[in-house]
Amino acid sequence: MQTDVEHIREIEIVAQHGSESRDPIVVESWLRCLEKHGLDPTARSEAYIVPDAALRQHRQRSEDLIRIARSGIDDLYRLVAGQNYVLLLSDGCGVTVEYLGEESHKAELRRSGLYLGAEWSEARAGTCALGACIETGEPLIIHQSDHFDVTHGGLSCTAAPIYDTAGRLAAVLDISLLSSPVARTSQLLALNLVRQTARRIEMANIMAESRADWVLRLAGSPDFLDVDPQAALRLDAGGRVIGMTNGAARLMARVLGQDWRHGPTLIGRHVSEVFDLDIDTLEGLTRQHAARDRLIETRDGYRLFAHAIEPRRTPAPRAEPARTLSPELRQLAGDDPVMRRIAEQAAALAPRDVPLLIEGPSGCGKSTLARAIHATGRRGPFVTIACETIGEDEAAVLFGRGDARGHEAGLIASAEGGTLVLDNLEELPPRLQARLVSLIAERRFRPVGALRERTTTARVIVTSRGSAQTDSLRRDLFHRLSGYRLTLPPLAQRQDLVSLAGRVFGQALGCPVTFETAAASALTRHPWQGNLHELEAMAQSIATSYAPCPASGVHLGLAQLPPELWDVGPTPRADTPAMLRHVLNQHGWNISAVAEALGVDRTTIHRRMARHGLTRASKAVSRRPHA
Repeated sequence: MQTDVEHIREIEIVAQHGSESRDPIVVESWLRCLEKHGLDPTARSEAYIVPDAALRQHRQRSEDLIRIARSGIDDLYRLVAGQNYVLLLSDGCGVTVEYLGEESHKAELRRSGLYLGAEWSEARAGTCALGACIETGEPLIIHQSDHFDVTHGGLSCTAAPIYDTAGRLAAVLDISLLSSPVARTSQLLALNLVRQTARRIEMANIMAESRADWVLRLAGSPDFLDVDPQAALRLDAGGRVIGMTNGAARLMARVLGQDWRHGPTLIGRHVSEVFDLDIDTLEGLTRQHAARDRLIETRDGYRLFAHAIEPRRTPAPRAEPARTLSPELRQLAGDDPVMRRIAEQAAALAPRDVPLLIEGPSGCGKSTLARAIHATGRRGPFVTIACETIGEDEAAVLFGRGDARGHEAGLIASAEGGTLVLDNLEELPPRLQARLVSLIAERRFRPVGALRERTTTARVIVTSRGSAQTDSLRRDLFHRLSGYRLTLPPLAQRQDLVSLAGRVFGQALGCPVTFETAAASALTRHPWQGNLHELEAMAQSIATSYAPCPASGVHLGLAQLPPELWDVGPTPRADTPAMLRHVLNQHGWNISAVAEALGVDRTTIHRRMARHGLTRASKAVSRRPHA
């Protein structure tokens, strides 16, 4: 057993030279504690229990998850009852929102932090199973002297992450002992138990959300396919992934060559990109067929058994009137059903006085959406802070300055009564991000040099290119924002790309713009890595050739577009959702006319519409495009 001095000395040695004896996960956590969180290994920190009001907020945000997880948690606790284990369920901030432990040990458990309301984020408690699990997203054991803080050296903690169906870390399940055998391997059984329980909670969660959608459950063995699957995907009517368990996210990421930690980027991919199957073949994977016959293969050659569960048929609900959008949000939504849903969510959030996170790649319209939300639901100033322009030593620019000589207002104070937009928050230095936590959580901030905190009535909107997927954004800050978030799609995924391009080009040229078929096809097949910024720059470049623009408008062909868009093949086809929507719009959604124009039969058009999730209902949220 290490003494406290030996433990502190080991951390100092590891920081300088690394370690071959400690688990790499532990070493990486120690280094984060030193370098990222600025913790002192010589300081002993008592367990921190959040105030009752804050705990109620954490539990309310996790209410649905607690309800779904309850059965699995109770079953797990029954397996380890009588062995002095404590079971904790934390939210993504590391705050314990559910707890099961021996009543006779209640006082000791509270002192140790193995209790309801305890915060186990890595920034607060140092290396611990809950905190390290939040940082890495992996199941792990933090045993006795693995802990950074010597206060926790007697604990043995084992944790597994629980992900929501969008691929984001939602909670952590932890099983801990106040005292345990010296051997770290004594907790391997506990690791398997929490991992299996977390997987079952994720499975219960996706099934609860999937009443009206296809669910594809996967297992390596046909015998356990129906009773204990390893992974599951939720699919819409067109075969696109709209939900997944973490096991499915890892499988998809491997096949697609992506990082599974970027889970939200996997949403929207078509099931045929991952497996050798299509939406039309799912019926052959239902329970009407023997489990051993339901064998499918991933695109990289891995075989799995599958169980497709059909959507539940429910009576059609009474149609509700669509939410009225402000002109700013209506303009932003365009003709894309995904953007329409985002605009409707934004309309619902606009009057609410809650912090909001807007995610999406650079150039996809995050700042425009923030301004539209302000215009829809709030008066007062609209202040945008470009976080990449704020240096480590410029805290006063944000927070102001207060000392005996008086008070100097910062940018936060200048947004009083209005909206404060923190643009690309991940670019803000970590030390300044840490000072923002209380602003996001409690609307309080402390000016540089001031003794007291100030409050603000400004509504905070944060934009981020990556949020949970980037190491430069503090996780505790992200999790306090993630309750209200809007994720904008890349331009290349928008179904209204052609009509949107017509509008952007028309604004640049100053007259109506339409596109020949080949040009429209080229627009829909271009990757648009710069998103709207790239589209606007292209429009401005082309506009120089049409000055002044003829009043009758411009009909652009492929030759008038930049050369990088020319490689579209000899016969442009409606093989993208955006191109198919464009052709449907051109022909007033007359399927016969569309089939004739494309030289295919009506069945093919219906099949493509189903594959891309295009239905006649989509037309209801569209406006007539320019082209």
